[in-house]
Amino acid sequence: MGDILQARHDMAVVFVSYVVSVLGSYAGLHHAQFMYGRGGKLNWAMVTGAAVALGGIGIWTMHFLGVMGYRLPLPVVYDGVLTVASLVAAIVIAGIALLLANRGGRFNRTGWMFGSVLAGLGVCVMHYMGMYAMNLRAEMRLDLLTVAASVAIAITAAAAALWLASHVRQTSHRIGAALVMGVAVCTMHYTGMAAADFICIAQQSTPDWSIGGDLIPMVFGVAGLVLVVLTWNLLGILGGNAKQGGTPAGARRA
Repeated sequence: MGDILQARHDMAVVFVSYVVSVLGSYAGLHHAQFMYGRGGKLNWAMVTGAAVALGGIGIWTMHFLGVMGYRLPLPVVYDGVLTVASLVAAIVIAGIALLLANRGGRFNRTGWMFGSVLAGLGVCVMHYMGMYAMNLRAEMRLDLLTVAASVAIAITAAAAALWLASHVRQTSHRIGAALVMGVAVCTMHYTGMAAADFICIAQQSTPDWSIGGDLIPMVFGVAGLVLVVLTWNLLGILGGNAKQGGTPAGARRA
């Protein structure tokens, strides 16, 4: 068996990953308030916006940035199928969890608890799926106690995120909540990264479709474009109708 590779984190990328998580969390919190219109009618545009912002930007893009900032002394590419699957999983799970916690525009305690567990476990699946998407001349070994800690952090962070999405109203409070959520998401991610050791082995075969090199800027370019569109929506240029007719989720309590 080969030697354990010495890894380090690029702290500049770590900081950027936190900023991206905060921005995605803020956009997700805002959209979540308008998931239901008058009469409890579901607004799928706002649901999609909340799920993409929270799951796709706040969680997945933060994760992918964090993995990119994890420096190993070997070249790394990413299995395209697993990478895309982890993105879809993050968005879908975020949307389902938000809907469970807010049924008909009302905060639902039972749905919140179930959604927190579902979202926390889903984030962990997304995280470790993304790690297994790393393709390099090394074998990954996980410390199960640290993995368990990351799962506990993920469920706690998900519970906080869903509660905040249902209760936070004022802009200043949303900013504070997004800052806290960014810390929670990053803590889970970097705890999960700490669970892994990479052991040098013989050359692995490259996946049929991989993401790396020149495709990396495109991945984050798309993520940045999505965030710009969501921010545009927040300003009311695209989401004016939702603001006029929307009922903030959780405004009416069960």
